Amino acid sequence: MVHLVGSLRKELADSLSTCSVLVVGAGGIGCELLKNLVLTGFKNIEVIDLDTIDVSNLNRQFLFQKKHVGKSKAQVAKESALQFCPSANITAYHDSIMNPDYNVEYFRKFILVMNALDNRAARNHVNRMCLAADIPLIESGTAGYLGQVTVIKKGMTECYECQPKPTQKTFPGCTIRNTPSEPIHCIVWAKYLFNQLFGEEDADQEVSPDTADPELAWNPEDTAARATASEKDGDIKRISTKEWARSTGYDPVKLFNKLFKDDIMYLLTMDKLWKKRKAPTPLDWQHLENTCPQEDSPVSGLKDQQVLGLWGYCQLFQHSVETLRSQIQEKGESAELVWDKDDPPAMDFVTAAANLRMHIFSMNMKSRFDVKSMAGNIIPAIATTNAVIAGLIVLEGLKILSGEIESCRSIFLNKCPNLRKKLLVPCILDPPSANCYVCASKPEVTVKLNVHKTVVLTLQDRILKERFGMVAPDVQIEDGKGTILISSEEGETEANNNKFLSDFGIRNGSRLQVDDFLQDYTLLVNVLHTEELERDVEFEVVGEAPDKAPPPQSKPEEVNSITNGNKDSSQPSTSSKVFLLIKPKKWVLNYKRKRYCVCLIYVFKNRKIKPPASFVKEVKIYPKLRM
Repeated sequence: MVHLVGSLRKELADSLSTCSVLVVGAGGIGCELLKNLVLTGFKNIEVIDLDTIDVSNLNRQFLFQKKHVGKSKAQVAKESALQFCPSANITAYHDSIMNPDYNVEYFRKFILVMNALDNRAARNHVNRMCLAADIPLIESGTAGYLGQVTVIKKGMTECYECQPKPTQKTFPGCTIRNTPSEPIHCIVWAKYLFNQLFGEEDADQEVSPDTADPELAWNPEDTAARATASEKDGDIKRISTKEWARSTGYDPVKLFNKLFKDDIMYLLTMDKLWKKRKAPTPLDWQHLENTCPQEDSPVSGLKDQQVLGLWGYCQLFQHSVETLRSQIQEKGESAELVWDKDDPPAMDFVTAAANLRMHIFSMNMKSRFDVKSMAGNIIPAIATTNAVIAGLIVLEGLKILSGEIESCRSIFLNKCPNLRKKLLVPCILDPPSANCYVCASKPEVTVKLNVHKTVVLTLQDRILKERFGMVAPDVQIEDGKGTILISSEEGETEANNNKFLSDFGIRNGSRLQVDDFLQDYTLLVNVLHTEELERDVEFEVVGEAPDKAPPPQSKPEEVNSITNGNKDSSQPSTSSKVFLLIKPKKWVLNYKRKRYCVCLIYVFKNRKIKPPASFVKEVKIYPKLRM
């Protein structure tokens, strides 16, 4: 006779009440997940999130209310979840999961980690920490009506970084408005700004910090008072960004100082935001006009691919605002412009505004070409999608705690039913990829670059941190001397930053050993020197060591039995395009469970590349598909 506690077996219910789990993220998915966990019977939960509650969160993050705006998401989520189950033991941290305090030993305290994150860098980091600690991780994500849940276990399944990921297209509003950390955040902000000034205003696309935001003082006692004061007579009268801009006659200098000086100075008063982040630097038009070089000298290269200086983007901002102002005046006072990447003034405005914000937040500025290619549609967050995904996370967690990790699945939530009329599509977990530069037994990559033009700082920031997701890398050259190129200890190798790699004897075939002690992660980087990179491309990741011969090609009849992590993935490619086409071949083989092969067919068709015979054979199984 099976003894039940509620709907769970007694043994499993007892396990829930004693085990410790970590929830990373207390936003859209995290709120639903925390509520589900306490209602399911989990008693010992730690939740961590660096963000604070924004007004735009309230339409889908139901553990928060208006009175909570400005407070820590993790702390408020804890307090709200305890109302469902007062006996639960929940510990909340208002902090970044990438803080060195949360090291491998910290992760080993838990029987299970559940990700409810909204950015790639943090996902990569948690993936590596769970691999180092050998703790199961349940990864999740949503994009509009689409969602996915998957289980990651060292040595058994693919890790989060085994497969290349598409560019992220969804970003939380508080990140866009207050704490951008990537160029795409600034580009999205600039597109929002265009609509606020010249287009159709949208309350969800506000760009300025809220002048009545309770987060201003970051004092819990002040918070309630400020929230109340904002509703009383005599408080600052709020007008829309467009109304204010019209009242100035769309004066470029006034707009500049408001957006890039006054708003930034206001952000600096939210001192808690900058305790663990680098604070932004305000810009002042008059100061820049007097101190910046005028940049009259022509720059080589195509105009769209040039990265201007700071004053160059100030002038571009001024000229674009004047042009757009003229367009508005020609169409009439109530006219609205529509942003179009192919409209030069609109594209100039977004390029200038995004780059000025990048400079303020200490990011490398981008060319007009780069900004244009990165500017895409932002997918809205859907509350019901978050709820479905959070429920699936708990179900997969119950399988793991029951000792049935082999029965775990990757589950895809689709917008429309598939051929079997299913919205939820479970797929068998794939084994680790032999070529993964994170979870392979000896992670190794080859990076193609020009050693005479690449400086050490580019290696550190653009390649190791941005491309390979490291937090604090140490780099040693395998030259027989143990030369330290980069040290994670502050100031130790700062003098190397602006020196070229060739200055340290690095040449074609050199090998660099890179260690990130926080992530307990070691990567061997093979340097492939080239002088034939495309314009504005600093480096390429090849994925094949230069001293290795390419493995023999698989015989045609073997293709049908290939799954990810075996023969198909063991063939490193020197072309990202080829990698894109070949890698997802498993999607076709698993089409009864997934819907992706339609996308893959489009890639083949669009690039005018004849697909392999095995691909065509698999597609013909499904008569509804057409080449």
